[in-house]
Amino acid sequence: MKIAVGITGASGVVYGIRLLEALRDTEHHVSLILSEWGAKTIGLETRYTEDYVLSLADCVYDSRDMAAAVSSGSYGIDATVIAPCSMKTLAGIANGFSDNLIVRIGDVALKERKPLILMVRETPLTLIHLRNMTAVTEAGGIILPPMPGFYHKPQSIDDIINQSVGKVFDMLKISHNLFTRWGHEASHG
Repeated sequence: MKIAVGITGASGVVYGIRLLEALRDTEHHVSLILSEWGAKTIGLETRYTEDYVLSLADCVYDSRDMAAAVSSGSYGIDATVIAPCSMKTLAGIANGFSDNLIVRIGDVALKERKPLILMVRETPLTLIHLRNMTAVTEAGGIILPPMPGFYHKPQSIDDIINQSVGKVFDMLKISHNLFTRWGHEASHG
């Protein structure tokens, strides 16, 4: 499967990084678009470097390159995930305003009727945010905010992050062992 991943400047950039790390352990081809603010947020919120994050993808595209291969439905991306997804990016996708490549890959996913998963990151939510989420959902997208469950008895922040990334894998129908599912005893050694 060809998967496009967009990382915006919303807080929670670690979700996109962990998603890339987990996808690296699969046979899927990953194209990454990292926004300028996404790159800055890596340094502000994590111990990772931008170079490390870029190294996790098979292909990397500049977020300003509207002629990139992934900007066309004919390239054949099978699924798109934006993690984290800023409210600005959500608004662009919800309103068809593709002013950068991350918004464009969301637009392409919707028009091609391919899975689009947005890990929106903001709280509290305004009515505008909720309406934009509704518009994307009505157009076929999946709003998947990183809202951890605690039934798997997380012992670390990584456990919480992995549970949200595992939910993305579930939506993509990719098998994983990122968290212990409901009804199974959590075992942490």
